Amino acid sequence: MDNLDLGNRLNTVMRASIAALFEQGELAELTYGAFNIAASAVREGDQSSLTVSFPVGYRSDRTTIQSQRQYTKDELIQRYELLAIRQLSINEVIQFVTIIEAMLGDVLRAVAMRYPNKLGGKRTVTVQSVLEATTLEEVMLRATDSLMNELSYKSPTDFAESFADIIGINLLECPSYHRYVEIKASRDIFIHNRGVANAVYVRKAGSHARAREGGGLHADSQYLLESYEHCLQICEWLQQQLHGKWHSSDYEQYQRSQFLLPLSEGEDKDASSLDAVVPSGGT
Repeated sequence: MDNLDLGNRLNTVMRASIAALFEQGELAELTYGAFNIAASAVREGDQSSLTVSFPVGYRSDRTTIQSQRQYTKDELIQRYELLAIRQLSINEVIQFVTIIEAMLGDVLRAVAMRYPNKLGGKRTVTVQSVLEATTLEEVMLRATDSLMNELSYKSPTDFAESFADIIGINLLECPSYHRYVEIKASRDIFIHNRGVANAVYVRKAGSHARAREGGGLHADSQYLLESYEHCLQICEWLQQQLHGKWHSSDYEQYQRSQFLLPLSEGEDKDASSLDAVVPSGGT
């Protein structure tokens, strides 16, 4: 693989990540719209209360165990608002972080496969892995996977330092990466601590911390929009940096086509707008 091939491969990784973020933006809008339609139907309905069935278990014969709950109209609308704003935002933030983590891992893997010396002279693979491999490339891939597993346990700041050692690009020079550190810390709290900030969150988030230890982390439409934009900016920034190190003819051609093709009236950058997710007055 020559440098041009590597440049185009890295650009493919970045374009795929940007596309994945755009898709999440689209899905967020569609989900919010679906909740809004459901809430409007409840609000405009004649019934003062509604009974909703939902599964509470699963039998060995592959049938669900159903339960029912009766809601007043206001109670059900509040549940839809919770889903459309807080829960949707939490789920999307989790997806954003997953996309960025996968993208950074794919970039590291592509460069390490091209320059095996970047894996470090002390990196080892098991004898079994070597014996099971059918090609030298497969051995390198397993060594790279070992590196990725090691890096996955690092904090975002420590990860950035390792990333710079291998790639030669300092993620800490990207302003949005510092916001991503907080977004990732929030993701961990949403998953592992029921949304309540702890000392680990405060330490990781640093000056961008949104709550003190013991405080609840909010997740609303505004935070969703900000997280979305910062993750996009990381991808766009890193895409340019990678192109500067490993020239990509695909990236250059795309940039040229964007420059030559004027935007239509009212058209913004090639991204899904999340504006519809921001409610003007509740669901």
